This record gives sequence, structure tokens and C-alpha cells, in this order.
Amino acid sequence: MQFTVTFFLLVSIIVSLISFLFAGWLYQWVKNRPSSNKRIAEVGTLIKNGANTFLTKEYTVLAKFAGVAAILILVFLPTPIWKGNVLDNIVMALAYLFGTVFSAIAGVIGIRIATIANVKTAEAAQNGIKPSFMSGFRGGAVMGMAVVGSTLLGVTLVMLITNNTTALLGFSFGASSLALFAKAGGGIFTKTADISADLVGKVELGIPEDDPRNPAVIADNVGDNVGDVAGMGADLFDSNVASMAAALVIAASLDKAAGGTVNTSTVFCYAAIGLLASIIGVATARMGKHGNPTKALNSSTYVTTALFGVLTALATWMFNFQWRIWGASAVGLLVGVIIGIASDYFTDDTKKPVHNVAKASETGPAFTILSGISYGFLSTLPAMIGIAISALAAYKLCDPIGPGYAMYGIAMAAVGMLSIVGMIISNDAYGPIVDNARGLAEMGDLGDDVLEITDSLDSAGNTVKAVTKGFAIGAAGLTVIALLGAFISQVNDSAVVLGLEQITGFDIMNPIVFFGLLIGASIPAVFSAMLMLGVDRNAQRMVSEIHRQFREILGLKEGKEGVVPEYDKCIEIATFGALKELIPAGLVTIIITVLVGFVGGVQAIGGYLCGNIISGLLLALFMSNAGGLWDNSKKYIESGNNGGKGSDAHKAAVVGDTVGDPFKDTAGPSINTQITVVSLVSSLMSTLFLTLSIFH
Repeated sequence: MQFTVTFFLLVSIIVSLISFLFAGWLYQWVKNRPSSNKRIAEVGTLIKNGANTFLTKEYTVLAKFAGVAAILILVFLPTPIWKGNVLDNIVMALAYLFGTVFSAIAGVIGIRIATIANVKTAEAAQNGIKPSFMSGFRGGAVMGMAVVGSTLLGVTLVMLITNNTTALLGFSFGASSLALFAKAGGGIFTKTADISADLVGKVELGIPEDDPRNPAVIADNVGDNVGDVAGMGADLFDSNVASMAAALVIAASLDKAAGGTVNTSTVFCYAAIGLLASIIGVATARMGKHGNPTKALNSSTYVTTALFGVLTALATWMFNFQWRIWGASAVGLLVGVIIGIASDYFTDDTKKPVHNVAKASETGPAFTILSGISYGFLSTLPAMIGIAISALAAYKLCDPIGPGYAMYGIAMAAVGMLSIVGMIISNDAYGPIVDNARGLAEMGDLGDDVLEITDSLDSAGNTVKAVTKGFAIGAAGLTVIALLGAFISQVNDSAVVLGLEQITGFDIMNPIVFFGLLIGASIPAVFSAMLMLGVDRNAQRMVSEIHRQFREILGLKEGKEGVVPEYDKCIEIATFGALKELIPAGLVTIIITVLVGFVGGVQAIGGYLCGNIISGLLLALFMSNAGGLWDNSKKYIESGNNGGKGSDAHKAAVVGDTVGDPFKDTAGPSINTQITVVSLVSSLMSTLFLTLSIFH
């Protein structure tokens, strides 16, 4: 059975609209859950207002950046406006702005539902773990459905309107550039507040985690929303768009050579099925009265995975697609699950690495840090092997089809790995919602039984978050390898037009390639350092503010009735610091990419991207897993092991968690987006690098 690509574009639009309708139903379901506690409503409103204020200020800054970037794109891309077709430049600039708007909407939707779901989840815990879990999970699923629906709809509309894959790269760059800054800004905000609240509250004063006396506690809860919800939504929106864009650039090139649209149709068909599988997976997610929340989250992921495998096989048979391409996407998905399981082993509080770090904490914080770093580095091997095997398997599977199909196979492995991203986002957004719910339960004084339930949900969120981050990093790895293929396609298309020699790969013995390789490898480390120094500077300012309040507000430390800390001062410090620090790190990576391209041309950029991909993946995996390990080691001690709360081991574990916070929630996940951004900048500027570099 053969259909034109228009059929698959229309199917993609219909599936996107179904996901929006389902997201709307989930939103109403969560909103209609009962809530009557005045104190929780009051704190929930403070969190909601703080998150909305930060997001408004952040998007105002980013709108200015996007405006300047759009003008530069209009003038210079895909070719300088005075040399090329003016319409192409206008389309590219509009596609870029379209990408930034879609990415921003992903963040807004996330904040809107998360600040409702946290209140509902906290109060539902009074009726048991099942209703509380369902409120948290379905709150996260609103984000999952809306973000992936937006991805598929955005990519489909750009292709339908422009029929131009270069414009699609512009759309992807818009999504990536906004995600880069949103993730960095949100990450700096959330970890500033988290570190400050923990160090002064837990270590210095020995007060509980979400004690309302702590001036940073509301800022910490706001941070969960702006960093782990809005930032993460933009991040995974960007990864999903980039994987589809890379696959479509290569598919269009192959279709042009062969005549027909079968490869482009395959990408849209598989992406639509992935979203459909996620919708069914979310709709069937259930938990018994005394069930295990981690098991419930993981089982819905496995249901979605199996559905995708079966439905894509059926579609491949029905529409006469290439079985080897299906094999490549199945390999990608399978390896994604394996990377998730490996991340789980190193971060789950029922496994040995967490127990060993907790034990090491008894001897002091130096051993907490040393053991955590060691396990963090160890955890990178399974994931790196997984990415390597999936890339190699996809390459070898698809190579016999014909020239260019090997790289298309890798791109489809990335599409396969990200096919269930709707479920991944749902699980990921669940984490900060239940984390906030735990804080609200404590501040609303709902009792120990409720706290026990919210702790159990929070622990599951942390465990699953490590799995989803491993998944996201693995998918980013395959996506950027595919983007390397898209870069070669873009260069060769320009080379044909200009009558220049085409490129087939990059020889690392070529000094220009090696020059790019070394610089590219150093960028993720510089980028991470800039973000973490931002957290460091900001947290020091907030710690001083907390000390001032405890010193100057009489009765605050003792918890006298009617004495309330100045929460807004801490929110202001986190907001101001995050906005000040979020642009420089991202801008440095883009500027260095452009400089390397104009110095060494496309060969240097090829090396630069390879170095950036490898060191970026290594650092992202290490930081995400080490951070998750420290966090769960602290929670393991807090649950009564190795001395329990208030012990020396607990204080050492809090120090470990403080180091791990910017690792796992600021720098680690932002590296994915940094790699994608430099890959897209390289592809978009490939013609300029081909013609205007110092060394060809």
C-alpha cells in the first residue's frame, strides 16, 4: 500500500490534535481534584506567583535575544541576503521565531499544570497513595502530551508550508536556542535556592527540609517548577524536534536522489505512532491501593515501548516501508531502555552504589564526594557503549540499502529512542510535582502518614528521573550523530550548487580537523563550569540573605506564631542571579562555533562537532548520574539508615547532595541542548563556512 507524504503529514496533524484534547482532559481531571486546606492554598499561590514572575522575566530577556538572532538569520542565512533569494532568508527567520514560540509554550504549559497538580497531590495523599500518585502522574502527563503534540505539529506545519528542510533546521534552532537558555536559567534558579535552603536549614540549624521558617523554602519550590518542569519541557521539546529535523534532512536528500517520498513518509509515520503509543500508555497507567509508584511509572513506560514496536512493525508491513529502517528505530528504542536501566542501577536507593556512598558518608564529606564521583564516572560506560552499539547497529543494518542510508539509519534510531518521549516527559514532570507536594504537606502540617506517602512518591520520582535523564542523554547522543550527517548533507548540497568538492567524512590526521576536535571537546567543560559558577555565586548571595533574616527577624528561628520570613527576598535573589548568568554560557558556545567555522571551514567544524559530542555525552552522563546518586544517598540516610537524620553521615550526605545539585539539574541536562545548538548552528552556516573560511 503506497500513500503520498501528504497523507502522513495529515495523520501527524490529527494525532497531534488528539494529544492536545487528551492533555486538556487530563488538565481538567487534575484541576477538579478536591482541595480545601487554606495553608496549602496560600503556599501554593506563593509558589505559582513566584514561578510565573520568573518565567515572565526570563522570557522577556529571551525575546530580546531571539529578536536579535532572527535579524542576524534574516541578513545572513541560508546565504547573505544581498547574494541569495530574499524569500529564503525571510522563511528561515520566521521558522526560527516559530521554533522559539513553540518552545516557550512548552514551558508555560508545564508551569501552569505543575502549580495546580502540586497542591492536589499533597491533599490527595490524605486519602492514600493511589489518588496522590494519580494526581501527580496525570499532572506530569499534561506536559508530556502537550510538548510532544507541539513537536509533531510544529515540524509538520513547517514541512507542509515550506517543503524546505533547511527551514526545518531553522525551526529546530529556534527550539534549541530557547531551550538552552531556559534550561540554564531554570537550572541556576532552582539549584541556588535548593543549595541555600539545605546548607543553612539542614546542616547549620538542623531543621526539616521544607520547614516554613526557612526563608529559601518557597524559592526552592518555585525552582522545582522553573528548572525541572519548564526547563526540562523545553529541553525534551528541543531534543525531539532535533531528532526529527536531522532524520528529515537526510530523508529528503535520499528521496530527491531516488525520486519519491518514502523516507520522509517513514519519519512522520513513526513519529505519529510514537505519540499515539504514549497517549495509550498514559491512559492505561494505574496503581493499586498499596502499589509501588516506581513500578507503576516503569510499567507504563514498558507498555508504551512495546506498543511502539508492534504498531511501527504493522505500519512498515502495511505501507511497504524498509524493514531495515524499522530495525534501526527498534534498536534505538531498545538501547534507550537499557541506558535507562543502567542509570537506575547507579542511582536507585535499593542498589549497592547508593548504599556504598551512604556508608562512605559516615567517615565524612570528603569520602561522600570521592565515592560519588567514582560511581558517576563508572556509570558512563554502559550508556556510552549503548549509544555506540545502537549507532553501529543502525549504520550496519541500513548501509546495504544504498549510499546515504547508513546515516539515515542512525537518525531513525534517534527517532525510535525518542518515540516514547511523551511518556518520558510525563514521568519526568511527575518528579518535581510530587517533590513540591511533599513540601506543601509539611508546611500544611498534614501529619506523618501523609509525609510518608509523599516521601514514597518523591523517592519514586527521583529514581525514575535518573532513568528518564539517561534516556534523554542517550537520545541526544544519537540525535547529534544524525545532525552530523545532516551537516554533511547541507555542506554537500551547497558544494554541488557552488561547483566545489563534496565531503564524505572527516580525517582526524588532518590538522584542521584535529584543531576543531580539540576545541570542540573543551566546550562542554567550559559551558558546565560557567553554569555551576553562576549557581555558586548566586547561592552565596542567598545564604547571606537567609543568615540576615534569621539574625534580624525576631522569633523566626524559634518559630513564634505570626512570625513569617521574607520569602520574596530569596525569590528575587534567585531570579536576578539566574537572568544575569543564563546568557553568557550559551553565547560563548555559539560564538566559538562560528569562529572555528570561519577559521578552519567545514573540515574544522566536522572535528569540532565530533569532539563536542563525545566529551559532552561523557560529562552529561557523569554529572546526571553522580548528582542523582548523591541525592538518593542523602534520602537513604534520612529514611533511618547509616545513622539517620541529624547524624554526621547525614550532614556529609547533604554536602554531597549540594555538590550534586548543580551537576544533575543545571549543567548535566543543559549539555544535551548545548551539543544540539552547536550542531544546528554548524548546519545552518555550512554554506558560509564552505566559502568564507581562512583555511579550507
